[in-house]
Amino acid sequence: MSPLIVGLLVVVGLIVVVALFVIGKYNGLVALRNRFKNAWAQIDVQLKRRYDLIPNLVETTKGYLKHERGTLEAVIAARNSAFTANNSVSANPGDPAAMKALSSAEGALGASLGKLFALTEAYPDLKANTSMNQLMEELTSTENKVSFARQAYNDSVMGYNIAREVFPTNIIASMFNFTAAESFKVEVPEQREAVKVTF
Repeated sequence: MSPLIVGLLVVVGLIVVVALFVIGKYNGLVALRNRFKNAWAQIDVQLKRRYDLIPNLVETTKGYLKHERGTLEAVIAARNSAFTANNSVSANPGDPAAMKALSSAEGALGASLGKLFALTEAYPDLKANTSMNQLMEELTSTENKVSFARQAYNDSVMGYNIAREVFPTNIIASMFNFTAAESFKVEVPEQREAVKVTF
């Protein structure tokens, strides 16, 4: 073989190796991005379940907490705000601004639920209500599921962000516009734990 053909084969071979490398890294980033989006879908399911339980909880407590209308309205307003923020994140789980807005809204919702739970302690009839007990049990279970799903999501985000930041994948990530994803953090310290319900 002539040296020109050998040189050409070497160049073609290098191009193929580089192309395969880029394709592999690109596909790896896509897989990691889809993994954290799937992890978000698990949180989304649990948050929507919680958002559905809250109006039932407020309706159950309305008869007992007639003089606490402001607290009940605050819970519903916080629930609606969190629901809207959740819809924004669900549209694009990688959007840091939407995730921060949801974290803030979830913090406000947790604070208003905490006030509602504190008020229910003063009403023995409410504490003995079967519907209330079932709702509280479902809400506590849902809160635990949200916590587990949030951990899985944050782990997936961390894996994706690490992969897109390490060399040489960071070059491919910037070429194909793989942006950083935001973890789902709770901004209110009281919300770092699941809502505690005691009867």
